[in-house]
Amino acid sequence: MVSDHEKPVVYVVSDSIGETAEFVVKAVASQFNSGHVVVQRVPFVEDVDTVREVVEEAKQFRSVIAYTLVLPELREEMERLTAENNMPTVDVMGPMLKAFAKIMDVSPKMEPGLVRRLDEHYFRRIAAIEFAVKYDDGKDPRGLLLADVVLVGVSRTSKTPLSMYLAHKRIRAANLPLVPEVDPPEELFWLPPKKIMGLTIKPEILNEIRQERLKSLGLKAQASYASMERIMEELDYSEKIMKKIGCRVFDVSNKAMEEVASKILACIKEEGLL
Repeated sequence: MVSDHEKPVVYVVSDSIGETAEFVVKAVASQFNSGHVVVQRVPFVEDVDTVREVVEEAKQFRSVIAYTLVLPELREEMERLTAENNMPTVDVMGPMLKAFAKIMDVSPKMEPGLVRRLDEHYFRRIAAIEFAVKYDDGKDPRGLLLADVVLVGVSRTSKTPLSMYLAHKRIRAANLPLVPEVDPPEELFWLPPKKIMGLTIKPEILNEIRQERLKSLGLKAQASYASMERIMEELDYSEKIMKKIGCRVFDVSNKAMEEVASKILACIKEEGLL
């Protein structure tokens, strides 16, 4: 049986985590029986001194250095030292970077860890979308306490579309309708006011929106849901709740969803909610 001291060593050197190079190394090692190779990962390399230390250590063994170094100064030092010592190396990303550079209209960013950051952003966005769906329209008051931001307002003030828009910006948004006949859940009043965004609208505009909504459902436009009396009652009630909370209020009348969302995003940033 071959001891670890006698096995070849593959150093995986990266200015990020190094998982890309390690995956390639293990895939190749499996073709030679991976148990006969020691894989030594050296992540988050930030300076040429670390590169030199790795090369000095690797010289003591039968070794290969596989690296994903994006920063030019680290790549150049690795290439120089390994060439001087006649050491086998594999630049995992270099050839692909050069090939892309020939066909792309922009230069590479040369920033370590971009793939990982992109993956983190993607999964956070998916989680935020799932959150918005789960806690839409006050389905579960517990979601109010878990949200980054809570939208409140009467029916047809764009709470759901805004929640989804914010979710695509990786913000967990819950929304809650304010209805005179139903007291808001107590969880709403446990939140700091800065996490709550109130939505209001001019009554005549809401009247038009609700009438169109009723028509689309095949219902009579004269239903109480779209009556001015009912609308004024709801808006008065929602205004009282928002004043009690002390939250910011945004008028969505004749405004594109993106415009309202940008104002909410500015508040989120200003209040340091993320």
